[in-house]
Amino acid sequence: MKVSSSHNGSNMMWFFKDRGFDDNSIQGMFRKCKRLENMHQERASENWEYFKGIGIQERKLPSIVSKCPKILVLGLNEKIVPMVECLKTLGTKPHEVTSAITKFPHILSHSVEEKLCPLLAFFQALDIPEKQLGKIILLNPRLISYSIETKLAEIVDFLASLGLNKDGMIGKVIVKDPYIVGYSVDKRLRPTTQFLKSIGLSEPDLQAVTLNFPEILSRDVNKVLQPNYAYLRKCGFQDQQIVSLVIGFPPILIKSIKNSLEPRIKFLVEVMGRQVEEVVEYPCFFRHGLKRRLVSRHKLLKQRNLNCSLSEMLDCNQKKFLIKFSLL
Repeated sequence: MKVSSSHNGSNMMWFFKDRGFDDNSIQGMFRKCKRLENMHQERASENWEYFKGIGIQERKLPSIVSKCPKILVLGLNEKIVPMVECLKTLGTKPHEVTSAITKFPHILSHSVEEKLCPLLAFFQALDIPEKQLGKIILLNPRLISYSIETKLAEIVDFLASLGLNKDGMIGKVIVKDPYIVGYSVDKRLRPTTQFLKSIGLSEPDLQAVTLNFPEILSRDVNKVLQPNYAYLRKCGFQDQQIVSLVIGFPPILIKSIKNSLEPRIKFLVEVMGRQVEEVVEYPCFFRHGLKRRLVSRHKLLKQRNLNCSLSEMLDCNQKKFLIKFSLL
């Protein structure tokens, strides 16, 4: 496929070649951004050097530009610098802005006045503290591409329908999981809430789980939640016990069965000699590292022939654990 017969197009071909792009990548970028054909190499070089100057590693630039070749044709002082400077005011660490650009370079193609400022105002209206606004946008820079009137407002309305419309609850959910706003209400969020209700969670339970661990709403019911629920049933947990586990430790429905749940339950029953029902009283059992916490502490207690509940064994740091059981 011929890229361009124009002089500028030919110049840009060499610009990309000099920076290690292969032919397929170059063709793809010209298809994505027609303006490259009439682009002066000097502007592209100026933008490229600017990105290096703000701390983006040169080895990452080909990947970033391939995702969004438009950033080479944007006016540096008119478009790119104002956005970068504004993003810097939102960050607290030097690498946060460059990390956001690396994840979603399209953020540079949006307007500060038309997109970023209204987005900040929208989140402020949800009682999100100012110091958290930057964290949300820099962690999930794709937010700037969403429509406030349709996409974001729909998510807020859905969360409000769950009863999370008091004391800045919706803002707290978004701060905990900025990625939640990227999911479809009808295809993902509503089906997960319906599933959670179907296994026995009441409305207050669902609100508590969402506030505590909003990521659970964005997981696929058929691929993740249902298999984990079926596994817990297979282990002998009754419906209400599973509800208690989910309320106490919501990630239990999204943790890997093979790599997380199964090894811990096997250790609990076969090595520790305990009943699975014990974790209902202490669901955070599944949060602790198997080798670092469970195996090592069980071994110390067994050597001294000491017995205790799971919470007494695990719900403290190492120093307090050693002092509690006179193991120092």
